[in-house]
Amino acid sequence: MKLKLYQSYILKSFLYYFFLVSVIFLILTFFLNILEEITFFQKFNLNILYPLFLTFLNTPSLLYEIFPFIFLISAQIFIFNFYEKDELNLLKVTGINNFSLIKLIALTSLIIGIVISTVFYTFSANLKYNYLSIKNKFSNDNKYLAAINNNGLWIKDQYEENIYIINADEYKNEKLKNVTINKLDKNFDILNFIVAEEANIETYNWKLNKVNIFYDSGKKETLDKLFFKSNFNKNKLDGIFSNLTSLNIIQLIELSKDYKKLGYSNIEIKAHLYKLFLLPFYVSIMATIGSIIMLYLNYFNSKLFNISIGIMTSVTIYYINHFFSLLGTTEKTSVLLSVSVPLIILTMVCFIGIVRINEK
Repeated sequence: MKLKLYQSYILKSFLYYFFLVSVIFLILTFFLNILEEITFFQKFNLNILYPLFLTFLNTPSLLYEIFPFIFLISAQIFIFNFYEKDELNLLKVTGINNFSLIKLIALTSLIIGIVISTVFYTFSANLKYNYLSIKNKFSNDNKYLAAINNNGLWIKDQYEENIYIINADEYKNEKLKNVTINKLDKNFDILNFIVAEEANIETYNWKLNKVNIFYDSGKKETLDKLFFKSNFNKNKLDGIFSNLTSLNIIQLIELSKDYKKLGYSNIEIKAHLYKLFLLPFYVSIMATIGSIIMLYLNYFNSKLFNISIGIMTSVTIYYINHFFSLLGTTEKTSVLLSVSVPLIILTMVCFIGIVRINEK
């Protein structure tokens, strides 16, 4: 019973420091983001409420990205304060050794991570979607739209005085397959429509192959090649679908299926989903690493020094993850392997650290 009382005390203390660090990072993220929004909206001469509201919508998504490092720093502060109050020695008297303490922190982090990857992520994704929808209205690219669904790729383009509605059955290797381009005037009256077997969209000057042009007068024209000017190219089209943080888990799965039907690479979506599913394990490992660092460095009385070590560790882990992520997105290795290998490496480091730290 006494042990359960101390477990409750440990949990409450860790949750308190986790909440405290989260609030600090939330405030920092909010103020950093609002500066960016104010800069964006200053040319529109709008009320200050616009950047404030958009910052409110965007901040949860930004906070989600840094949660692993919040767990690491929370664990560090938690252990440091326990050491500073000489409570670590008191816990050992009650039978709670270093391993038991770290295990409790890791399990608590795992449960919080599950909540974050489901409830909090869904909440932040919905806010992010609204953020992008509102901000897009003020963007110069608002008249250029693209979407993927069961009927393939759809693009709304506007070039000079004409509007183009473009549909393609497949998008792969910088090329669109079975392309239909409807040309409309500014009153949305059809002028003609173009059917092409293939379109190379590497540049803004598309190269269409095996083309049939149907005019509103009933005339038909057949060409082997035709160049078509657009506001889209491969890089711009890829960029439109790159912001996955505005989609919840169900939407991501559905979008991945649509990408697969279209022939468009769904590697980034799969990587995003894998990271989302593995987040609870990731934050649990980060909390464990933070605890191990502090138990090794508990003879240093400078909290700033200890936190600095944690920040340097976080940066190192970030670049390790980024390196393996690039291997996955460039198809040098499988996506699942690129996401899981850093976690496996960190888990091994944790096991070694726990074995050694438990001897102290």
